[in-house]
Amino acid sequence: MRRAFIEAVTALAAVNSQIIILTGDMGFSILEDFAARFPGRLINAGIAEQNMMGMAAGLAASGKIVFTYSIANFAMLRCVEQFRNDVCYHRLPVIAVSVGAGTAYGAQGYTHHGIEDAAFTRLLPHVAVASPGDPAEVGWATTRLVERRGPASLRLGRGGEPAIHRLTPAGPIEQALTLQPAGKDVTLIASGAVLVEAVAALDLLRARGIEAGLLSMPFLQPLDSGALEEIARTSRLVLTVEEHVRHGALGGAVAEVLAGLAGGKARLVRAGLTSTPLPYAASQDAMRRYYGLDAHELAKRVLAELDAA
Repeated sequence: MRRAFIEAVTALAAVNSQIIILTGDMGFSILEDFAARFPGRLINAGIAEQNMMGMAAGLAASGKIVFTYSIANFAMLRCVEQFRNDVCYHRLPVIAVSVGAGTAYGAQGYTHHGIEDAAFTRLLPHVAVASPGDPAEVGWATTRLVERRGPASLRLGRGGEPAIHRLTPAGPIEQALTLQPAGKDVTLIASGAVLVEAVAALDLLRARGIEAGLLSMPFLQPLDSGALEEIARTSRLVLTVEEHVRHGALGGAVAEVLAGLAGGKARLVRAGLTSTPLPYAASQDAMRRYYGLDAHELAKRVLAELDAA
């Protein structure tokens, strides 16, 4: 995902001289080509994310389109006040890039997990929140956010995420992406790099004769409520899948939409992390297994929920 991001930004910067990147002493081996091609348009702000966000706000107020770049927990949580007051309040084109969203830095423990940030940013004024699921979605989301010219959060995996889409998505910023049409039994809705687990879970369910669909939700704000309403009328069960706490991000957003629907609708189940952190460090794969976010656990959860219905 990181490579897809910098390729998209580099292409955009080649035709838009106002694009600039601020890094919090991160991105080595990723940002060098951008720096070489566009001297003076990559600034290392050091390990000082609050200062970096203030700098970004000033540059954006002067006409620049600014990307800030750091590890997920530092990129947003350390400077949420500056992002709220200096960027969002003034509707400035600053895109905060959070690398390693979810538990991508799992082995470094809870302090390095980006698992609450989407909930915080969804609440802020004028903001777009993107959590793409594969490299193609990253390129699409990056382009759409630059075109939008407003405050945004872009959540990325750490690297090495597999390609899910054969073609780069197209369409408006809030568009959900259908990987498999809504299923009569269940439709999975995934956001972020954990999309790969949802794809594998879909295959397991379909092999068991379950009529299952899959929707990727690259944007949590704005949200494709129309697609959610259609799924709620089509499927018996909806399962949201996110490498984030279950409150406030994808699961919370879908719950808000479904709660406002009258009449018969799908039952909602949310797969995600709890708010109580693990007391030890583990790999991302181990963290996903523990929280029931790997493909086998997701498929088991769906089967159990359908049997209990």
